[in-house]
Amino acid sequence: MKGILGRKEGMTQVFSKSGKLTPVTVVSVEPNVVMQIKTKETDGYEAIQLGFTSKKEKHSSKPELGHAKKAESSPKRFLKEIKGVDISNYSLGQEVKADLFEAGEVVDVTGISKGKGFQGVIKRYNQTRGPMGHGSQYHRGVGSMGTMLPMHVLKGKKLPGHMGFETVTIQNLEVLSVDIENNVILVKGNVPGAKGSLVLIKTAVKNKDTKNDVEELISFIENTEEDVVEEAIEEETVSEDATEETVEEEVKETAEETEPSQEVTE
Repeated sequence: MKGILGRKEGMTQVFSKSGKLTPVTVVSVEPNVVMQIKTKETDGYEAIQLGFTSKKEKHSSKPELGHAKKAESSPKRFLKEIKGVDISNYSLGQEVKADLFEAGEVVDVTGISKGKGFQGVIKRYNQTRGPMGHGSQYHRGVGSMGTMLPMHVLKGKKLPGHMGFETVTIQNLEVLSVDIENNVILVKGNVPGAKGSLVLIKTAVKNKDTKNDVEELISFIENTEEDVVEEAIEEETVSEDATEETVEEEVKETAEETEPSQEVTE
């Protein structure tokens, strides 16, 4: 098991060299810092605590400053524990970067879904409405509130309320590419949460040993550089051809102007 914290930057699409288009989610993963290592002797279980996004010391409490000082790091805005890891591979204050994952690995991504505000049962739970005509007098109601026997609303009754803004995990997503220079991971498909929200990428629980074959993606940066060179060469050849044509036209014009003058002199 391994994991890293990041921010959802949005969605885009990439092309493979075979011409296949794939929608991906861009997750920026700044280097995470191991803020604490928990062991069975001291805490009763093994886990590591990762810190993400530094914040100013004046905005931190004294316990936060002391906790960060042990890891010789700045205070972090977000802390997250990851269980089931081999703690022997980590040290206090170590940085965890995007190269933790490789292209083709299967992961689970956890985030907080978008909030939809206060909604009724039709939008919130996809219930159907009543008849709109013939004097039904029941259109978008919540339905029966309970039987006669308990004389109260049964526990778990679906009612209007706050929709969204819940912790959601999407399993078995595929890592398509890892950009170590820009600290970016491209995950195939969609990821829960709004743009700029915090997400957690972990090894898949159900397919932790699975690794898919990934097609090589097209790098538009390399292609644009090649295209610029080719365009420059084409422009030079075109300009050379144009100058040769203009020189030939000027020679013809001067020759035509001199011919009638010679006839007159004769």
